Amino acid sequence: MSLPNIRLKYGSSTDLHIKKLHGFTMVQRVATDERPFETPSSDESGLGRSDSPSDDSEPEAALVVPPDGGWGWVIVAASFMCNFLVDGIIFSGGMLLEPIQKEFNASGGQVAPVNSLLAGFYLLAGPFVSALANKYGFRVVTIIGSVISSAAFAISYFATSVEYLYLVYGIVGGLGFCMIYMPAVLTVGFYFERWRALATGLALCGSGVGTFVFAPLTETLIHGLGWRMTILIHAGFVLLCLVCGALFRPINPVRVTLADQQEEDTSRRHEEAVEKLNSMLKLHNKLDSGISMPTEMRFTNKVSPHTWMGVANNTRYPTAEEIFRGSNSHLSRRSSATASTLKNHGNKPFHFIAVPVAEKDEQEDSNSNIDNAEPLISESVKVVTRDARSRRSHIDLVARPFYRDDIFFGGSLARVPQYTSRTSLGYHLHVTHVPTQEDAQEEHSGKCRLCPEAVRRALATLLDVSLFRSPTFLILAVSGFFTMLGFFVPYMYVKQRAELNGVGKASSLMLVSAIGVANIIGRIACGLVSSTPKVSPLWLNNIALSAGGIATMISGLCYDDFYQFGYCAVFGLSIACFASLRSILVVEYIGLEQLTNCFGLFLLFQGFGALLGAPIAGALMDMTKSYEISFYVSGGFLLLSAVMCYPVDYISRWEKSRNKLASTPKV
Repeated sequence: MSLPNIRLKYGSSTDLHIKKLHGFTMVQRVATDERPFETPSSDESGLGRSDSPSDDSEPEAALVVPPDGGWGWVIVAASFMCNFLVDGIIFSGGMLLEPIQKEFNASGGQVAPVNSLLAGFYLLAGPFVSALANKYGFRVVTIIGSVISSAAFAISYFATSVEYLYLVYGIVGGLGFCMIYMPAVLTVGFYFERWRALATGLALCGSGVGTFVFAPLTETLIHGLGWRMTILIHAGFVLLCLVCGALFRPINPVRVTLADQQEEDTSRRHEEAVEKLNSMLKLHNKLDSGISMPTEMRFTNKVSPHTWMGVANNTRYPTAEEIFRGSNSHLSRRSSATASTLKNHGNKPFHFIAVPVAEKDEQEDSNSNIDNAEPLISESVKVVTRDARSRRSHIDLVARPFYRDDIFFGGSLARVPQYTSRTSLGYHLHVTHVPTQEDAQEEHSGKCRLCPEAVRRALATLLDVSLFRSPTFLILAVSGFFTMLGFFVPYMYVKQRAELNGVGKASSLMLVSAIGVANIIGRIACGLVSSTPKVSPLWLNNIALSAGGIATMISGLCYDDFYQFGYCAVFGLSIACFASLRSILVVEYIGLEQLTNCFGLFLLFQGFGALLGAPIAGALMDMTKSYEISFYVSGGFLLLSAVMCYPVDYISRWEKSRNKLASTPKV
């Protein structure tokens, strides 16, 4: 099999480096800004335009290729600190309720929403914050979120009623926290490929460490300075996220073109490739007039009935792989055990080796049922840009984070068939969807700033309700809702309940910290176990949630220190598994292409669960004058969420069989 030359280019014109390795030509330019590509404009590019085929253009794509190290470890540290501060404050927030309740002479049910609103909007705003990050970047959104949440906490110092805290501390603070949390979690996956599971796990461990530190710290501050000064100090801590957000440096994308090794065929093959692309991708005419296009290259009209945002779900736009397929080129398959990964090492050329999978490597591949070579495009062509002037193209917008299918995936890519069945480069081409010409024009002209297409397209993807037709999705979504109904109750009330039942003050104070320590251990252990292909993430999730639910229900049987700490350990392990396995479950049972859509709706379900859980527990406590019923109900919610997921494997197989049967043409 002959392998094509791969040309990788940076757009801003500086020194040009060319190197050949194993038949590959690599060209690199050093970028000078956060959106570095200056290439043929959308009016002259062969991708996504309706000009005549004779114009100079080339099939190419700008891809974010994770460096798997380098500055990525700085990103991990910054993300760790963001999770440390945000989750530490949220999970220790239950300690603020008692002094607030006493000062405003409120009931437990009245004061519970103060912290539940903070936790609820921290999740509920996820889809909308993600859409903003898609347009403006992780760095900007994190910095703005830090300022908003810090200001909300500072203003809460002047609270005159519980309702004041609902609005300022809960809602506004929760929105700010979401603007910190979402970028902090997602940017790590943007920087890592091979080490994604490890890097994400380390970053999310900040949640457990924050819980361990902030629980006793908050209690000490309350007793020494009062709840108002404690919130003010928290506001100062949150400002540190501004510094962490400034470290979320965007990755300079690489531009990929496919080239033939025979120089004498350059002109002819270039013209053929451009002609092929233009015949398939005349966006203005073919989209709006409804002319049929091949399935793999079909765009969705921007007024698709399947969306409420005026643009289509991201999955209905072609991927970069499909763009290259239109140019009659070819990429080889590689085993994750043998192929090199495309990486950016400062100013060094990018190195990428595409090789067929050997039989031995195929046996080691977790997706060994896929053919040994998966052609991306049938034959190689050489595509050369004839105009080297610095001009911005809409193709650089392909680097927008939510134009990727795997942006929410935090596990090992070895579990993803699309990764194990392709080259590293081929995988990134496969999961990256291209932008539209309208997106490019908005970026260039600066118009439509109120709700640009990058925001609308992300929202259309994150909140596409067509997924409600999937029984598998509905089960996972409703299960997540019930999980979050019981999730925050132990964090908020385990200390107060222990003190009320005779547990020593020092021991009671450390119970929430014990949940944080177990959460750290659980995330690491769950990450390692779930990376093993033979381990079912569904059963791991079910066992963990069942154990956590049962433990919560029987946690009031004994108030011995050892028993209470044992309960906190089991609960911490169970919620760590829940948090770690959600994206893996979606990829395994619904599909990678639906991951972003699923998580957008999951955030809404889980946000409403977090919003309602603590107030329900507080109301039950007011009615019964005891914490026991609240913990019974909380544990019951966790157990119910696990039981609901037991048949997911069977339902998913039935659903896939039904969809396959429905898509089979009748004779």
